[in-house]
Amino acid sequence: MKLSINKSRSLWWLISCAIILPGIISMAISWQNPNINAPLRPSLDFVGGTRLQFELDCSQPGNCDQPIDINVVREVAKAQGLGDSSIQIVADRETGAETGILIRTKNLEREQRVNLQAALSEKVGAFDEQKNQIDTVGPTLGRELFTSGVIALIVSFIGIIVYLSFRFQLDYAVFAIIAIFHDVLITLGIFSILGLLLGIEVDSLFIVALLTITGFSVNDTVVIYDRIRETIKTNPNRPIADIVDDAVNQTLGRSINTTLTTMLPLFAIYLLGGETLKNFALALIIGFIAGAYSSIFIASTLLTWWRERTGQSMLVESAETIDTSASSQDS
Repeated sequence: MKLSINKSRSLWWLISCAIILPGIISMAISWQNPNINAPLRPSLDFVGGTRLQFELDCSQPGNCDQPIDINVVREVAKAQGLGDSSIQIVADRETGAETGILIRTKNLEREQRVNLQAALSEKVGAFDEQKNQIDTVGPTLGRELFTSGVIALIVSFIGIIVYLSFRFQLDYAVFAIIAIFHDVLITLGIFSILGLLLGIEVDSLFIVALLTITGFSVNDTVVIYDRIRETIKTNPNRPIADIVDDAVNQTLGRSINTTLTTMLPLFAIYLLGGETLKNFALALIIGFIAGAYSSIFIASTLLTWWRERTGQSMLVESAETIDTSASSQDS
């Protein structure tokens, strides 16, 4: 069955807008939220603070007989003036028992950390000092991470534009960047919504995920664009809409297979990996799905629309091919 994507391109654009718009609204709401003050809920990597992880000492008789009650932990944190902290119960990797507590909160002085640990020990049980972890991330480091991430994204966008302009044409590069922005906006929007509803935070790995998403998206788009160019060389007089539809159908199987095989390890990381990699894997899953969609339904249809609007139904290479053929016949 042949997929005619250009006949329903308004539908594809509408679907993208319906996904992106709620995310933009969510980012605006998050920015106005005094507890967030950013488009996405930032983690300690960006705002600075203290991360504490306590593990129960299971060598003591009866200390690990019952799983940790998160409500008890929240009550203790609230009593210590840390009611807005992010609290998670962590399961032991070997036994699967819920014997760990992960707390992300504002910057704490040493006395505050000692008081919090002592209060938790009274309510929850004795902790293993050898397994306890305390990390402090300052706001300066947070700004450096954010600035480096933004610069990396900008540099990657410039590199993509330069390469595609040289390899194809400028309009190809522009629409590839639009498709990348589409994927990044969808990922940002969904994480903004998750941050508002579920308190999910973004950390430095989220920036890495965005860079990976841009690479995946442009790779898929370039494959389709290359097939469009090759088809125009052999059939320069065909309408651009038919050429694009054929190129998409010829690469559709490859795009689907690549995306699905990439999803398998990502789902495994999300479901079975540790807490630190879960949001990273989720961002990649969202971004890769959006990337496959944008390559097929956004970048290709925008190129068709633009060339129909400007009356350019063929590439520069096709004109060169015709001139070359005519010259060889005259000789």
